[in-house]
Amino acid sequence: MDPTSSPTPSPEPIPNTYFGPPPFKFTPKGGSISGRAFSVTFKVLATFIVLALAAAFVQAWLAGRASGASAGGGWFIAGLLLVSYTWWHILRSVTRLDESGLYQSWVWDKHMELRELAYGKLIRVRGLEWLIAPRLYVRTLMGKFAVFYASSPEMVAEFERLVSELKTFRSQR
Repeated sequence: MDPTSSPTPSPEPIPNTYFGPPPFKFTPKGGSISGRAFSVTFKVLATFIVLALAAAFVQAWLAGRASGASAGGGWFIAGLLLVSYTWWHILRSVTRLDESGLYQSWVWDKHMELRELAYGKLIRVRGLEWLIAPRLYVRTLMGKFAVFYASSPEMVAEFERLVSELKTFRSQR
């Protein structure tokens, strides 16, 4: 190295790239929890509806009113396929909560990072939770929102705790 050259300047400090409110932190009891999104009763009811629609189509087809070539038959089949697709996801949907976020498998999988949450509300119909799954409505600081369903009492208790802690955290200023 040449002694007449100037010393290399010290690197500039890296500026803080996060300028928003502090991130929300939440840890579920046990680190992670998951459970079915919809109750067994709701799944049975959804199954009954899909089977009734399929039976109605078969009955109409056998009566000659809903042949596959007719416009009405094609629309009925398309509707039955959409209902069946949704029903399949009702049967298989699972909600998970861990340190980083909320997840639910669904027609399109849902994910929401906990650190970005700004608001949460647990919506439930007390006394009918065996049929209507409680749901957690959450919104991020940027306004994105999602709804997560849970039918297990453990998950609902964690949702209640999350809403309470989020409200306390965001009201501190």
